[in-house]
Amino acid sequence: MQKVHAYLKKEYPRFLEELKEYVSLGGVSARGDKQEMQKCAEWLLAHCRKIGLSAMLYQTAGNPVLVATTKNNSTKKLHYIVYGHYDVQPPEPLELWKSPPFTPTVRGGKLFARGASDNKGQHFAHLKAVEAYIKTGTPLPCDISFVIEGEEEVGSSNLSIFLQKNKKMLAADGVVISDTTMPSLKTPAITYALRGIAALEVTLRGADRDVHSGSYGGSIENPAFALVHLLATLRDKKTGKILVRGFYDGVCALTVKERKEMHEVGADDAERYRAFLKVPCLFGEKGFSHIEHTTIRPTVEINGLTSGYQGVGSKTIVPSLARAKITMRLVPHQKPSVVFAAVKRHLAAHCPKSVTMEIKSGHGAEPYLFEPNSKAVRAAERAIKRVFGVSPRFIREGGSIPVVTDFNKILGLHSLLIGLALPDDNAHSPNEKFELANFKRGMALSAELWQELVL
Repeated sequence: MQKVHAYLKKEYPRFLEELKEYVSLGGVSARGDKQEMQKCAEWLLAHCRKIGLSAMLYQTAGNPVLVATTKNNSTKKLHYIVYGHYDVQPPEPLELWKSPPFTPTVRGGKLFARGASDNKGQHFAHLKAVEAYIKTGTPLPCDISFVIEGEEEVGSSNLSIFLQKNKKMLAADGVVISDTTMPSLKTPAITYALRGIAALEVTLRGADRDVHSGSYGGSIENPAFALVHLLATLRDKKTGKILVRGFYDGVCALTVKERKEMHEVGADDAERYRAFLKVPCLFGEKGFSHIEHTTIRPTVEINGLTSGYQGVGSKTIVPSLARAKITMRLVPHQKPSVVFAAVKRHLAAHCPKSVTMEIKSGHGAEPYLFEPNSKAVRAAERAIKRVFGVSPRFIREGGSIPVVTDFNKILGLHSLLIGLALPDDNAHSPNEKFELANFKRGMALSAELWQELVL
């Protein structure tokens, strides 16, 4: 292990340059640019082969899935999968970036670029740890397969099909994922619960074209007005409670122990949270703290609104349509299909007859919850303490990783969620960053983890 850690330290400048090249490639899956996604996947394929892994790209109906492995079929070692995704969120609004999103820039010990933290930097740390084993001739105590996809940010639907078709190849003892967060640079964490997601798009239509607001305004419904009134029926404006019938069915309360652990990692520091977001005050479902709002309570959020003229100056029209993109974040014991159906019924019941409505379902993922007492979790605790100098906290995350439930349902595997990102890394926002201190520690942690997992 001494040789492994010495290699990681010596080669770090090169690793950083390689990571910068990786994030500069883009890979916005939401755009549907097959050429861009293929280029990113092929770079990753070449890199994996260069560091000594056996690697292949598997084409899907969407973007390619990379599988890169150390596995020798003649061995009887334990086998672990490392999951990651090379696709990233759209970078807009571009004007809010301090440096171009795909021109990686280091400032103050941080790498700024879209995808630096979510998720390229995190899984790249695992790749570099394995490279250190291979290049120093240090035997890996277990076999490792990297499964890195290009559709996590749009629901991972094709990865589910890929897992179904390749169960034998991917038979393993567990999954390691670094696509979550830690509370602070000094507080590492293991995530034991994730929220799920259900997405939809609702469109209201009035006239068959935009019409003159002077000649026709007041005689027909304005779809923009109708939409904002319809959306307002989803939530109580004072209490923050979602008003959809059956929305909270199956939602469980926190145990006393879980609530205590939340408070120990700063859940009560609402003022610092407010200041970080630069909002006048916090808002959320009455009776819960801000950290509970973002981890243990389900939500409905409007992600985007579109209607009418949005260019420079004014255009006096009654728009022909109005559209909203909506996502619901779900907590353990909720099902995306059930919640989607409940919201659809609610919208249908409250939609005015003066417009027509169309609802399209989007991607969905089930919530994930496991009891953090497994042998693998204890191994991760030891590795984290050795590298960070402190024991990890056990936390819930507000985001979703669709494939976690697929690994469990399709391959029968539990996932070990060890985050290297920070809450202020601006995932999905302008000025996304990755702390280079966590890149270094992530590599060291990965190197130690494989040793601990076989004990």
